[in-house]
Amino acid sequence: MTYPLQKGKEEWQAQLSPEQFRILREKGTESPYSSDFDKHMPSEGVYTCAGCETPLYKANHKFKSGCGWPAFFDAVPGAVTRHTDRTFGMERTEIVCSNCGGHLGHVFKGEGYPTPTDERHCGMYIFQFPSEHLLTVLQ
Repeated sequence: MTYPLQKGKEEWQAQLSPEQFRILREKGTESPYSSDFDKHMPSEGVYTCAGCETPLYKANHKFKSGCGWPAFFDAVPGAVTRHTDRTFGMERTEIVCSNCGGHLGHVFKGEGYPTPTDERHCGMYIFQFPSEHLLTVLQ
């Protein structure tokens, strides 16, 4: 799939930290509970992509899931693209940034959380730390 923002491997490596590159560009995963960020629950603002700073998730869509990673019940409209992921002998729904194609995590449905969408967007800690603009108010 082609995304609006196109960069080569060397450009991404120059822009991102090694950990950001591993997760966003190589579809890596962080260990659960490797940050306290899943407990950080602001009431306003928006989380942005570490690769391109595209607004992805409204802060008030974040919820405590207990899974060890940040969880959201919905994304900013049009901000994430879903793909079927058949790695590791299972079928899941991968979510990527619709602007740069950066790996964000996976979305799970029907787990019974009391949210409006009955979805859990299980994100990586890394996509929430783009720069000094970590949490900006969505206009």
